[in-house]
Amino acid sequence: MLIGLTATLAQAADADAARTLFQQQAQPPCALCHSLRAAGASGNIGPDLDQLKPSAEQVQAALRGGLGVMPSYADSLSDEQIALLANYVSQVAGQ
Repeated sequence: MLIGLTATLAQAADADAARTLFQQQAQPPCALCHSLRAAGASGNIGPDLDQLKPSAEQVQAALRGGLGVMPSYADSLSDEQIALLANYVSQVAGQ
C-alpha cells in the first residue's frame, strides 16, 4: 500500500511541475499560445492541444525542433523538463 501511495504522490508532483512549466516557466510559456484545459490555458495562437491530442513523441519533437512559428525549447529546457512536459501534455490533452 505504501508503494502505491508513494507512486501516486510522485505522479502528482510531476503533474504539478509540468503544469507550472506549461503555464509560466517555459519561455515563452506554452499557455501563451496553446489551449489545454488541464493546465487552465486558453491560448489561441497555436493548436488547441485538447483537440489535437498529441503523443509524447510529437510533443518532444515540437519542443526540441520548433514547429511552424513555435520556437525550439532545446536550448532553454533540460531533457528532463522536455520529457516531463511531453508526458504531461500527452496524458491530459482531451480530458
